[in-house]
Amino acid sequence: MKIKIFVITVLSIFVMSCNSKKEQKVDSFDESITGKYWKLKILKGKDIKMEENQKREIFFTLKANDSTVSGFAGCNSLVGQFSIEKGNRIRFKSMSTTLMACQGISFNESEFLKVFELADNYTIKDDILSLNIGRRAPLAVFEAVYLK
Repeated sequence: MKIKIFVITVLSIFVMSCNSKKEQKVDSFDESITGKYWKLKILKGKDIKMEENQKREIFFTLKANDSTVSGFAGCNSLVGQFSIEKGNRIRFKSMSTTLMACQGISFNESEFLKVFELADNYTIKDDILSLNIGRRAPLAVFEAVYLK
């Protein structure tokens, strides 16, 4: 009987320790990418400038506490989920946008939103974030903007 209690206790401790490691992984996001306002600078190799008719600049933020992404795509707001793994791997999922019709804006939102579908890794250097696919040229380049 004592052996059964010992085995059950050891298994319980093992299961609890496995769960605590999972929680650490979820909470251990790379702080250099989360919690910042990432303003779009370059899309598919082309510099991006804010148009006169645009309500605000194109950006996104990643919130570590609930693994959400939110932002603005030029006309519509965007929301979704993300996950980060070892080796600067990133995945976006369940991305959606509002369905506003914006006249007079030439920026192609669908090209920007495609970045979130394709990106599988990122690099950060000196507050410049690149979302990449494989080892190719960046799909999009962003600059961290610190709000006052």
